[in-house]
Amino acid sequence: MDSDQYSDYSWLLVLAASKSHSHGTGPLPAPQPANTPSRRPRKLNTFSWMMITAGLIAVVGTPMAMTYRVLTDASAVPPVPLYVSVPAPPAGRPVQVATTRPVAPPTHLDIEAIGVSAPITQVGLDPGGVIEPPPLEETNLVGWYGLGPSPGEVGPAVLLGHVDTRTGPAVFARLRELRPQSLITITHSDGTREMFLVERVEKVAKTSFPTAKVYGATADAEVRIITCGGVFDHQARSYADNVIVYASLQKQTGT
Repeated sequence: MDSDQYSDYSWLLVLAASKSHSHGTGPLPAPQPANTPSRRPRKLNTFSWMMITAGLIAVVGTPMAMTYRVLTDASAVPPVPLYVSVPAPPAGRPVQVATTRPVAPPTHLDIEAIGVSAPITQVGLDPGGVIEPPPLEETNLVGWYGLGPSPGEVGPAVLLGHVDTRTGPAVFARLRELRPQSLITITHSDGTREMFLVERVEKVAKTSFPTAKVYGATADAEVRIITCGGVFDHQARSYADNVIVYASLQKQTGT
């Protein structure tokens, strides 16, 4: 391309240069006036098209790429809790287990008032001494702390589950809505069922977990159902509180 033809398309180079300098590389130089008289625009040859394409990429290519990065950045997605955390019974305190009547492991939980119908799996302690929750991907699964009483045995049987996961609400999303006198039904592997009546529902800070009330000895068969609640702490990736349901045995039935 000769110097006359270059001046016809110098605006593209100036526009591309303005894009580069807009990112803090220094002041934009003033465009140089063309040294040729006005004339009809020349037909674009191959080199001219290459220069125009380069200018357009410089002008629009970067913001498109930046927009894509922002929309697909995983850090922009609000985090959710990795699991519901429930402290284990304090060290040195024996877990209360009934000896008068063996009870088969629980297999299913129904709470009609809040639309819960979920299988139960046995859980223990994780390496950190916290009750191991059900797998995070299992949104409709309840964990039973198998080192304590089974529901229907004298003592506090502990059940826990997620309030939500990365994919949405989980099994105990509505647990906080339970009210006294709501009915809880637990089915066992041998087909027997127990019906428990809710006595109270409370929300407590995880930093003030009521260990004695949850795990303390009881005169009759009771259950504790626990999930997360309160405000979500994005830094800790966990809810600040626990929602705890206390219920007592009403009756036992056969298959």
